[in-house]
Amino acid sequence: MSNGDIFLGEVIGTAILILFGAGVVAAVLLNYSKAKDGGWIVITFGWGFGVMAGAYTAAPLSGGHINPAVTLGIAIDTGDWDKVPIYIAGQMVGAFLGAVLCWLVYLAQFQANAEEDKAQPTLGIFSTTPTIRNPVANLITEIIATVALVLPILAFGLTKGLGESGTAILIVSFLVVGIGLSLGGPTGYAINPARDLGPRIAHTLLPIPNKGTSDWGYAWVPVVGPLIGGALSGLIFNAAF
Repeated sequence: MSNGDIFLGEVIGTAILILFGAGVVAAVLLNYSKAKDGGWIVITFGWGFGVMAGAYTAAPLSGGHINPAVTLGIAIDTGDWDKVPIYIAGQMVGAFLGAVLCWLVYLAQFQANAEEDKAQPTLGIFSTTPTIRNPVANLITEIIATVALVLPILAFGLTKGLGESGTAILIVSFLVVGIGLSLGGPTGYAINPARDLGPRIAHTLLPIPNKGTSDWGYAWVPVVGPLIGGALSGLIFNAAF
């Protein structure tokens, strides 16, 4: 895979991931959305489908990492670091673009939300926020949840036939749904630094009326936690498999 293919694949795949993921949260939270109050199960499946669509689209060009924690885990396992900056750059650009596309899809709803007597904060559509703000506990949650994602992804590579049949990405998509249902309650399961940071930058820059804070004081947790989780996954996989 060329550097250009990797970058383009990760931009497109991560943009699709965020368009679906931020889109389903917007659908559930924003006033005058047909999916208003759809609930957590709807959100987790929306993100899972986003992983499926994004990774399948990116796979022919880049392998479909669409997550710096996955890229880091693979690099630690294989020792191949040459393409890591290209992967992460593509993922960050794609995450930002996906957030912008979500904003455009729900432009009228964002405007209507701002016109309500009690406008809802919009950061949760773009990035994660903890239910209880405890940086140590939040960091631990993100580390464990990311290991629950990246370690199985590495192990799937050892399962004969998954890659050839094209079902590995489908299984990862259901894995993400499971993580959201089981481990997403405390922090909203970023488990992907680009997924949180790119949309948070978009939230800061976009002209969303009454958007509230972008909460940069918390922003390091969903970046550092998944990176630690990805690194631990690579180390565990190297030692155990």
